Amino acid sequence: MKRLIIRKKSRKNFLTYGIVVAAYVALMAVMAAGAMPSAIQGLLVPMCAYIIAAVSLNLTVGVLGELSLGHAGFMSVGAFTGCTAAMALANSGMPSWGRMAAAVVVGSLLAAAAGALVGVPVLRLQGDYLAIVTLAFGEIIKTVVTNLYIGIDPQGLHFGFLKPDIGLGKGGKMIVNGPNGISGIEKISTLTAGFLIILLCLVVIFNLVDSRSGRAIMALRDNRIAAESVGINATKYKLMAFVLSAAMAGAAGALYALSQNTVTASKFDFNTSILILVFVVLGGLGNMLGSIVAATVLYILPETWLRQFSDYRMLIYAVVLIGMMLVTNSQKVRTLLGKLLPQKKTKEKEGQGDA
Repeated sequence: MKRLIIRKKSRKNFLTYGIVVAAYVALMAVMAAGAMPSAIQGLLVPMCAYIIAAVSLNLTVGVLGELSLGHAGFMSVGAFTGCTAAMALANSGMPSWGRMAAAVVVGSLLAAAAGALVGVPVLRLQGDYLAIVTLAFGEIIKTVVTNLYIGIDPQGLHFGFLKPDIGLGKGGKMIVNGPNGISGIEKISTLTAGFLIILLCLVVIFNLVDSRSGRAIMALRDNRIAAESVGINATKYKLMAFVLSAAMAGAAGALYALSQNTVTASKFDFNTSILILVFVVLGGLGNMLGSIVAATVLYILPETWLRQFSDYRMLIYAVVLIGMMLVTNSQKVRTLLGKLLPQKKTKEKEGQGDA
């Protein structure tokens, strides 16, 4: 039985990898043939960033079982620190892909540090309390970034808070300009970079879930009291998942910011956190492939064919989310699905008998 479950997980994981690789190859082929409109091409890198954000949040919500409403805050940390690193290295002679990699690494590390800073005291809370605190963290980050000033001159980086006068010398340049955010960003993010980060995140998550630590995390999700009674350190494993999730969100933020001309703190507000949560819920808790599909569809459609309904986007997401919750928690729907999928049940029973 155990070997059967492992084989099923492996097939599902490789199916996810295969679909991501096939989608990348197909997109590159279409772009090489010149058959993709420039407007769609401009959406591909931000789409990858939202996929990474959705997959990383699914680690917290689906695998760990904790509700986080401040995921956009970690993206904001990655976006602004990653952009600062990339712009500081602009005159270093480093190629664009090297600056992109440095930005992603810096954004991930600082977002992970923010996740650890928040997670140590907060992860002792559960349920609604955790959601409220993470929501507050997201708003704190937005306020801090709105009042942050960072510049660079021949002497190095200069930092300031609340006041734009940070003592820049001759030839200095403001990078983060308070409420105006970062402007004049060189677009060095590419679809290939987004594809590689998505694959890396999937490898990390799948290997974590299949490891001893992953089983401990899921045990805490299913029954914390029972897990602690057999010696599982709840704080350690919850913090591990939370920090990893924050690091991936930081990478998503850096990837997104380096695909835009201008980035402000208001982009990473509460609505962005809810949008990412919608991707996770509609794709299925713990289902990484579902998160990828949901993020792709729900990001591309409103930006293209449904642009005329942009004012009602969040309303539509809210209605769909409520509908999904009602449907998935309905016993009648579960019974109907059981009747529609008799072959799946038969195969599972046969597998149990063979085991």
